[in-house]
Amino acid sequence: MPGMNDKDPVLARARAERRRYRRVPVDLPGKLFVPATSEEFACTVVDLSPGGASVATDAKLSLETPVVLYANTFGRFEGTIARHDGPRLGLRFASTALKRERTAEQLTLFLNKSLLDESELRRDERSPTRGLTRFVRYDGQVVPCEVLDLSMSGISVKTDIKPPVGEFVLIGQLAGRIARHHDQGLGIEFVGNTNATADRVRTKIALAR
Repeated sequence: MPGMNDKDPVLARARAERRRYRRVPVDLPGKLFVPATSEEFACTVVDLSPGGASVATDAKLSLETPVVLYANTFGRFEGTIARHDGPRLGLRFASTALKRERTAEQLTLFLNKSLLDESELRRDERSPTRGLTRFVRYDGQVVPCEVLDLSMSGISVKTDIKPPVGEFVLIGQLAGRIARHHDQGLGIEFVGNTNATADRVRTKIALAR
């Protein structure tokens, strides 16, 4: 039939993607952030692949709603709501090829986690780093904080002031985004390519010991 041949390659690619990106059961805590409304919802990441995830949550979100998923251990994923499945939401990620490959590596490590330390799943090695710095919020508020650990991609700080996940901040000379809250303070993900060594990152965040 006319048009069927045109669809066959598309269907073949879609099937190949599904085969390549098989979902891995992970059962991890996470958070869903909705940039359009600045709402944040607790969730459980039921399964995960480089192309998407299934999450259990009380959030009622429409199809194609842009969201940011923060999955414990695996980090941050931008995407959209692709399907509803009872109490679960199916997410389709908008990841780069490099991000998908990295996620595939993390999933492989996760499947062998009994043989590995959890730190090996992180994108960049974090090193315990102590010192004082500060970050500036969008409204100009300056927040002093204590550095807990530092990597090429982000920083964990001790502070009582916890801006919402997703808010952009300036920490020293580096732009960042609030990635998560923890018991002592915040995790901040650097935005863009820092293109610097660990020592230069320390200099850029104006770390004072």
